Amino acid sequence: MNKDTIDIILAEDEPALGMIVKESLETRGFKVRHRENGAEALDAFHEQQPDILVLDVMMPQMDGFEVAKKVRLENEEVPIIFLTAKSQTEDVLEGFHVGGNDYLKKPFSMEELIVRIENLLSRQTVQKTAAVYELGDFKFNFPKQQLIYKDDEVTKLTHREAHLLYHLVLKKNKVLDRTFILKKLWGNDDFFSGRSMDVFITKLRKKLAREERLEIVNVRGYGYKLIMP
Repeated sequence: MNKDTIDIILAEDEPALGMIVKESLETRGFKVRHRENGAEALDAFHEQQPDILVLDVMMPQMDGFEVAKKVRLENEEVPIIFLTAKSQTEDVLEGFHVGGNDYLKKPFSMEELIVRIENLLSRQTVQKTAAVYELGDFKFNFPKQQLIYKDDEVTKLTHREAHLLYHLVLKKNKVLDRTFILKKLWGNDDFFSGRSMDVFITKLRKKLAREERLEIVNVRGYGYKLIMP
């Protein structure tokens, strides 16, 4: 793993601890952007999406759980580690529920944090390598957001198109719940979000139209189903 290319957002509201962690990670070759509250961490995420986020749970303006919820609406893959002084089981479960991948209780050793970062990044690399799906004459490269027709013709998908197709593929030949995917990708399930999703479904149908064995059908009142061999 080339640490020079690993970009970490560290959100920690205790300035002294934040600087210690930042400097320790940087001495190991990581690039670290330290922010002292959740709102600043989310802004940093939007400026340039990192390879991993390390989020303190208890922070002003926006806590780590809320940051993770907003990040997951845009990016389902980036690993998230929570740092917290809390030790209650329900707090740990909440961290995983909002999209966290790991949970480190304070006080912690830098060696343990580094090992956990490296493990998550290694696991993500394996998952990304494997995330190419056969859809008849198409190959769907989810990490690169590409549809490849007969191994040579590449169609670029938007971020939302790729994630919508990804969830349809995961539920292939089963119904993808409309409310679930609206909240997952649009953040709510109101009328306007629903109409927006219908437009994206139409775009995907057009891009997949050359493969007659594929069909995205509307299951009225429930959601959509990708029918495929």
